[in-house]
Amino acid sequence: MGFKMGIVGLPNVGKSTLFNALTKTAAAQAANFPFCTIEPNVGEVAVPDARLDTLAEMNASKQVVPARMTFVDIAGLVKGASKGEGLGNQFLANIREVDAIAHVLRCFEDGDVTHVEGRVNPVEDAEVIETELMLADLESIEKRRANLVRKLKGGDKEAVTQERLLVAAQEALEDGRPARTVEVDAEDLKAWKMLQLLTAKPVLYVCNVDEGSASEGNAFSAKVAEMAAEQGAGTVVISAQIEEEISQLDPEEATEFLSEMGLDEAGLDRLIRAGYDLLELQTYFTAGPKEARAWTIKEGTMAPQAAGVIHGDFEKGFIRAETIAYDDYVTLGGEAKAKEAGKMRAEGKVYVVKDGDVLHFLFNT
Repeated sequence: MGFKMGIVGLPNVGKSTLFNALTKTAAAQAANFPFCTIEPNVGEVAVPDARLDTLAEMNASKQVVPARMTFVDIAGLVKGASKGEGLGNQFLANIREVDAIAHVLRCFEDGDVTHVEGRVNPVEDAEVIETELMLADLESIEKRRANLVRKLKGGDKEAVTQERLLVAAQEALEDGRPARTVEVDAEDLKAWKMLQLLTAKPVLYVCNVDEGSASEGNAFSAKVAEMAAEQGAGTVVISAQIEEEISQLDPEEATEFLSEMGLDEAGLDRLIRAGYDLLELQTYFTAGPKEARAWTIKEGTMAPQAAGVIHGDFEKGFIRAETIAYDDYVTLGGEAKAKEAGKMRAEGKVYVVKDGDVLHFLFNT
C-alpha cells in the first residue's frame, strides 16, 4: 500500500515547480529508488528509508524495493471552481481520487511573480480553496440526499446510515467547518469514506518559502502553522526554489548543498514523512538474499492484513508471522543471530505490526 497525495494551490504559488522538482529528484536517485511518470501530472516516487538500505546491505539483497507514494499535480484552482470556473470540474474530480491534500501556500515575497489575488496572504489563500471545496461538498450532499428519499421510505438500512452521515457533514459545512471535523464512529468509517467528501480528506499545508527561510520558516509560514494547529492539520516548510536546484544535482552534491543551506534533508523526505504522519502510515520490511522490500500499512494493522498487502493469499491462509524488531535485527547482525538470541517471535492473527518490524509470513496455500 502506498498513498496518493494531491498537490493543490492557487496559480503562481509554486505548486507545479515543487511537483516537478520532487519528481526530478526522485528520478535522479540511485537505482534502488525507481521513479516513473504515470501521466504528465502524476509522479510515482520511492519513499527514502535508510533502514531498507541497511537491511539490503546485511542480506546482500540482489534487489531493493522501496515503498511507493504518488504525487498528483492537480489543476490550479481559482475562485468559483465549485461552479466550474477555470479548470474547476477537473480539479474537483482529481481531488476525489487522492488520499490526502498537500496544499501549497505562497509564503514568499517576489515582485516578479504575480499573485492571482494581488497580495501575499497564505492564510487567505488556504481559505479560498477550503471554501470552494466546502461549496462543492454541500452541492454533492444535497444531490445525494435527494437521491436517497425513495430508499429511506423503504427502510433501506444502508440509506439510513448514509443519510445520517450526510446530515452530520452538512451541519458541519453550514457551520463553516470542513467535513473532516465530524467525529465518525469506527463502524461508520467505511460508509463515511464512500461519501468521497472533498473536505473529509486530511490536509497538509506546504509553506513554499524563499531560499533564506527554508530552514527556519518566516512570518508567513508561522501564521500557517498557527492555522494548521487550530485545525489539527499538518504543516511542512519547503523552498520549491531549493528543491528545483537539488533536482539538478547528483546525490553527493545535493547533500553538500543542503548542508550549506542549513538543511538536514531534502524537501521530498520531509514531505513524505509529514504525509505518513498525516495518514497514520508506517513501514514493515521483508529481507533476504533475493530481495529487501519495504511495505506500507496503516498504524494498528494486524499481521494477517499486513500479509495481505503482499498478496491476498497470504492473508487468507495466514498461519503466523515470524517477527524481529528492526533494532534487534541490526544490533544482533541479522535473522539467524536474532533467532539464536531469542529475539524472533512467532506472532498470531491478533498481533499488531509495529513500525520497522522485519517479518516472514507462514501461510496455507
